[in-house]
Amino acid sequence: MAIVFVDSDLCIGCGLCTEICPEVFEMGDDGQAHVINEDECSELDCCAEASDSCPTEAIKFE
Repeated sequence: MAIVFVDSDLCIGCGLCTEICPEVFEMGDDGQAHVINEDECSELDCCAEASDSCPTEAIKFE
């Protein structure tokens, strides 16, 4: 299973990932996206869509 994370050096806080996949991503108080439930990525196609849609390619998989 791949681990999803948001590269804080690249995230600009546009919120697109939270709109596409709110089960996995949320906006933090710091204005950047954060993973709140990485286990859902193995079940949901929206993680890949959020990653593909990220304008700065901040969503990464290991």
